[in-house]
Amino acid sequence: MQTLSLPPARILGIDPGLRVTGFGVIERLGNKLAYIASGCIKTPSDATLPERLKVILAGVQEVVDTYQPAEAAVEIVFVNVNPQSTLLLGQARGAAICGLVSRNLPVMEYTALQVKQAVVGYGKANKEQVQHMVKRLLQLPGDPQADAADALACAIAHANGGSAGGLLGNLGTRSKKRGSRIVA
Repeated sequence: MQTLSLPPARILGIDPGLRVTGFGVIERLGNKLAYIASGCIKTPSDATLPERLKVILAGVQEVVDTYQPAEAAVEIVFVNVNPQSTLLLGQARGAAICGLVSRNLPVMEYTALQVKQAVVGYGKANKEQVQHMVKRLLQLPGDPQADAADALACAIAHANGGSAGGLLGNLGTRSKKRGSRIVA
């Protein structure tokens, strides 16, 4: 049986949020993943919506400038019970994506279900299960913070099944100049 070896790539995962946007940077080296960095971009609780979006945009740009990823993966917003919350989260996600594309990064998008399926093997896994599997897959000494773990999970999902046609097959939605397409 032939083993598929993927080209090396540094991948930035983003878990968008209006208050806290998680980020995680990993490196794919063949069929192995290496942890580079993770953290959170936090917006001030007393900030207006435009101020929060500015913080997210600048924070994502700073992460890209610092860690120099070659690709980015962003979690797709799910439709919430509260439409206002969904719209606000969508704006935070838009600010994060603008930060990525302003640095000329290709962006892949994954649903939470796809990320959990790729990392935990179960699309309805809870946050603790995602944290634990991220810790195991990246051989971290402890569980990463929840938002950072979700971002790392998004990067792991992309590393294993993104545009390179990795181990899990093509899972995501690739943003293109002429629109986007769903890859199943």
